[in-house]
This record gives sequence, structure tokens and C-alpha cells, in this order.
Amino acid sequence: MLRLDGVNVAITGGAQGIGRGIALRLAAEGARVMVADLNLDGARAVADEIRSAGGDAGFAHVDVTKRETLVALVRATADRFGSLDVMFNNAGVNIPQHFLDVTEDVYARIMDVNALGVLLGTQEAARQMIAQGRGGKIINTCSIASRESYPSFVPYCMAKAAVVAVIQGAAKALAPHQIRVNGFAPGVVETPLWQQLDRDLVRIGDAANPGDAFRDFSSGILVGRAATPDDIAGTAAFLASPDADYMTGQIIMIDGGMVLV
Repeated sequence: MLRLDGVNVAITGGAQGIGRGIALRLAAEGARVMVADLNLDGARAVADEIRSAGGDAGFAHVDVTKRETLVALVRATADRFGSLDVMFNNAGVNIPQHFLDVTEDVYARIMDVNALGVLLGTQEAARQMIAQGRGGKIINTCSIASRESYPSFVPYCMAKAAVVAVIQGAAKALAPHQIRVNGFAPGVVETPLWQQLDRDLVRIGDAANPGDAFRDFSSGILVGRAATPDDIAGTAAFLASPDADYMTGQIIMIDGGMVLV
């Protein structure tokens, strides 16, 4: 039997990068997956990819800063598959700025997506799981940036530290309902997000050429290379599976040995 056979999952930020990798891996392990993203065409493409491989998937538009779209996502998942068993709050954004140049607008955008979005997604998933009465799992994407701050990423680091707070607080609040809340913390991952970061870091003068920052950040990884989404997806699948039933309130570092804590 596949490890996630019969498990119904929703994932935000599922159209590309880590989210896409997780969606494909969970589907390959038997999960039914609702792929949600601000980029509806991208979410549709990932769902089509899953169905072409023999899996079951739907897609939905979500803006994680708007509670009503998360309510709709949770309802759509339960309506399509019969329940929501696992929620991945994965959507995220980063906009590099030098510390003294950080603006209120950029701070608010990063905090809204990365921190408020995780809080809202955790709340709405929990409401559905409580109503179902059989527990569930909520898994939030954290980052090495929650453990160590970087001078041109300070609002992002603040937001990811907030994700840790959501995980720990929600784990305590939801334990009586048999809802496990955990997270995973990637380091440098080859994704479109990092491609954009490379361009942004050139723009603000932190790097000479696109790709330089990616290589510099990757140079200290103990395993000798940056991650791919597939490297992250295995840990995500474990957290979604019965193998993680005795875990809650935890953040698994999966960074190839960038930050040792």
C-alpha cells in the first residue's frame, strides 16, 4: 500500500518550486492533492501533471493574505475529496532590501504572505479538521532564515521566525483535537524564487551577476550542493504520513548542513 493512500491534501504555493515538488511527491505516494496558488494557470498545470501520471488532483486560486480564499480552498478540498487530512501552508515571497532601506510596504507584503498567510491557513485547516472529528496534520514551510538572519533578508527572516511561533503555538492549542502541527526548514533550493532573488540581489548591489549569490550562499553547504525540490519533498511526505503521528510542534532542518542548531 502506498504510504499516503487515501490521504487528502491541500497545498498553497503549489504551482512551482518546493510546492510543486511536494505536490508531485505526495500524489506519487497515493495522496489526493488540491494544488492552490495565486497563479491559477500554474496550479492547473501541476494538477494536470498529477492526473496524467495516474493521480487525483484539483486546483484552486488562493491569495493567502485573504482569509476568504483559504476558507474556499479548504471547502473545495473537502467537497472534492471528502475531507481535508493534511494542509501544507507553503506559499511565500521574499523581496531583498538592505537593512537601512527596508520600507514599510515591503515589510508588510512579506509579513502578510509568509506569516499572516500561515496563521490564516493553519486556522482554517484546523476548523475543518475539528469539524471532521478525526484529527489531521498541518505542515508549514519554514526556512533556515528562522534560525539565522541575513542582512538583506531581514523582513523575510522575521516572517519565518513568526512561522515557528505559529507552529509551536498551534501545536499546543490543537493537540486536544489530535491535530499535529509541524514544519520543515529548507536552505538554498534551486527554484524560481531563487532565480528572482539572484536578480534582486544584483539590483541592490549585493552581487555582480545573476547566479553569484546562489553560488555564494551554497558554498558552505556541508553536503556540497544546493537542494532541489525533490530533496525537500521526501521530508514533506514523511511529515504528512502516519510515520510522523508522534511528532508535533517540531521544525525539521533540511538544508544540507547550512545551519547547525
